[in-house]
Parts: sequence; structure tokens; C-alpha cells
Amino acid sequence: MSRVCQLCGRHTQVGNQVTRRGIAKKKGGIGRRVTGRNKRNFAPNLQYVRAMEGTRVVRKRICTRCLKAGKIQKPAPQQSKKAAS
Repeated sequence: MSRVCQLCGRHTQVGNQVTRRGIAKKKGGIGRRVTGRNKRNFAPNLQYVRAMEGTRVVRKRICTRCLKAGKIQKPAPQQSKKAAS
């Protein structure tokens, strides 16, 4: 399964990990030099969440940004059989 948020469509992005050598000019050095670049992935923080879709409860894969923003409605907690009797 691909790493895609089912609400906002957020997905894995590609970037570089940059390796540097030297001391910054403001710290008295000659400046920072880039000595290497490696490809890396930035994956969204996806979580499986039970969410209400109309009247049904479904499991969705949602990024934590959508979860914190409250873009889904969670189902009400179910009563246990022991507590009911």
C-alpha cells in the first residue's frame, strides 16, 4: 500500500541529505562547503484511524496533520458488555 493520506493526499516526497564541512563565517571560519548529497525520502506520518463515514465506521490511513486539525469524526466509544450488565 502506498504512503498516501486518504484525506488530503499527502505522500512521500524526495529530497537531499546535504553533508557539509567547515566553520561558518560568522563563527570565524572560511565558510561552509558542501561535500556530498544523498537522496532521501520524506514520508508523512500516517496512522490508521477508525472514522465515521456517514453512518458506518471505516478504517482510514490519515496523516497526523489531518488528525490534529480534526478533519475526521471519530466514532463514539462503545460500551463494554461488563459495564452494561
